[in-house]
Amino acid sequence: MRVAIVGNNKAEAEKLAEKAGFTLADDKLDFVISYGGDGTLMKAEFQYPGIPKIVLKDSLICKVCSALPNEAVLEKVVQGSYEIKQLIKIEATIDGKTITGMNDVIVHNANPRHGIRYQLWIDDRQLGDTIIGDGIVVSTPLGSTAYYRSITDSTFETGIGLAFNNSTEQMDHMVLDDQKTIKLKLTRGPAVVYADNQDIFFELKEGDEIVIKKSPSITQWVIVE
Repeated sequence: MRVAIVGNNKAEAEKLAEKAGFTLADDKLDFVISYGGDGTLMKAEFQYPGIPKIVLKDSLICKVCSALPNEAVLEKVVQGSYEIKQLIKIEATIDGKTITGMNDVIVHNANPRHGIRYQLWIDDRQLGDTIIGDGIVVSTPLGSTAYYRSITDSTFETGIGLAFNNSTEQMDHMVLDDQKTIKLKLTRGPAVVYADNQDIFFELKEGDEIVIKKSPSITQWVIVE
């Protein structure tokens, strides 16, 4: 089985993979090994979208890692004792440009000293009038254990989560059907839009509109028990 490895300690992961019987490769991959923690998995998905990810622990904090030792995880994959879980992703589009995240898409005030003002629609239904705050977090179920949870103190297993970050008026978070589309129009900025822990981001100015929805692409996560 052909694998690529993503992580800060690739040399260690390469030894584990080769010992288990995997072949290190750059193309025609069967799997990608994410060697690190939750952030490494997001990085691996960004670099190799759609290819099944084997998550090995090389971090003190890794909510997505198996409780089994790394060697046992790889052994089970070689033996075929695994399942592949398909996870939805979120995308944000503005002016024909799109970014995609497996955890979340975040619209945030570019200047932390000033809140932004925006209008928000779910499909064709507007929520209130103008909202003032630091922005929004639109999350997948996997991402609901991260920034979304820190705002809402909750998680969810299906759908898309919408959380309001430091709104001046009470705005309750909500979990939407994953076929819903969220549109945000910035009426006072500036703001930035980014996905997961990616370096790329969009800048929003007053009058810009961004559409956030479920992506047609998926994350494939290798599960072993």
